[in-house]
Amino acid sequence: MGGYLSSRLFYYIAAFAVALTFNFLLPRLMPGDPFEIMFAASQGKIQPAQLEVLKEQFGFVSGPWHVQFWEYIKGIFSGDLGPSLIYYPTPVTEIIAGSMPWTLLLAGVSSFISITVGLSLGIFAAYHRGGKLDSIASPGLTLLGAFPQMVSAMLILFLFGLHLDWLPISYGYDPDIDAGWTLEFFLSVASHAALPLLTLVISGLGGWLFLMRNSMINTLGEDYITMGKAKGLSGRRVMVQYAARNAILPVVTAVALNIGFLVAGLLIIEMIFNYPGVGNMMLTAVSGRDYPLLQGLLLTIVGCVLVANFLADLAYLWLDPRLRKS
Repeated sequence: MGGYLSSRLFYYIAAFAVALTFNFLLPRLMPGDPFEIMFAASQGKIQPAQLEVLKEQFGFVSGPWHVQFWEYIKGIFSGDLGPSLIYYPTPVTEIIAGSMPWTLLLAGVSSFISITVGLSLGIFAAYHRGGKLDSIASPGLTLLGAFPQMVSAMLILFLFGLHLDWLPISYGYDPDIDAGWTLEFFLSVASHAALPLLTLVISGLGGWLFLMRNSMINTLGEDYITMGKAKGLSGRRVMVQYAARNAILPVVTAVALNIGFLVAGLLIIEMIFNYPGVGNMMLTAVSGRDYPLLQGLLLTIVGCVLVANFLADLAYLWLDPRLRKS
């Protein structure tokens, strides 16, 4: 078990090192001087005398690239990503800390709902194959999940936000409400997150149902399932403890692979609903050519994806006793 964890941890550390390297090379390989572009994009917020200080902060010191890379690494691991150009002199870390909770809220809640409900429906649909749930829910949710997230988001925004005017279509909460630990604030946050969450859940339900259903059908044909039924075990016990526990193993791998797609989808959803998360902030950074903020956001997204995948590996290790024994 220790060897498995060590190899996986080494893989993720290597992947993060590659991401750090690309993050370092990106502005240096672009044509022209990125700091001249930053200076022009700042619209007078940065004085010419401050450019040299900024270059040193971001690792653009004089000397060979390996010296610059070392200065850049020291800044990263000391938590100093420099100031944002658009929101100068606010530090990049402070901006990311303000936008990341909104993205984690959407990602966490939508993943929990879509995975839990989708896998549960897939288990019942497979165990009662050919029944009403399998005949109606499986093709219906799969069809909804086949729509591109951008199309689903626009349809949901138009129907529930503009046409019916049931829910707000932008911002994280009502700007007229003071943020704080109050019921009014939490209800406002929930109502503003409803449409993005609905889009993400609808997009993911069909895929999880289809995946779990197929995995369950393959598992139900195994000899130990037949033996469990022959012993007189209840259908619920056979379905959950025998079939579902083994059928969920390939699903855990799919969860890990889906995390990257979830992050990409979140960026689009946040832009459409003007939600104050990482995706919306990234759009602001790109349009304003705020390279420090863009680099910090990309690095944060990569880190979150790698950590989530590592947690999925730990879950796989916990679920599969054969892997622990080997």
